Amino acid sequence: MKEFLVELTTTAPEGTEQAEIDRRRAAEAVRAGELAAAGHLVRLWRPVGELRSIGLWRAADEAELYEKVLGTLPLWPWMTSVVTAVQSHPNDPGKAGVA
Repeated sequence: MKEFLVELTTTAPEGTEQAEIDRRRAAEAVRAGELAAAGHLVRLWRPVGELRSIGLWRAADEAELYEKVLGTLPLWPWMTSVVTAVQSHPNDPGKAGVA
């Protein structure tokens, strides 16, 4: 699978009831767990003091990432995204010991 660095910002539409926001957030946590178990969501960070996330995601290609991974997130309709395809760097210290 290919790797992608994905920045996600979520903004609920004005007038959305808090109950709907809470329902989607709870469903989002469940779906994120499923995507992690399937190997699509590798890491997820939140910049300090900000309401956005930056994650390392895996998919066969960018089309699959959008259609079958990110597009399945309950909050996806409220998200804006910046996707950057990444590849291993020859000097990546995380490659040490990888067969």
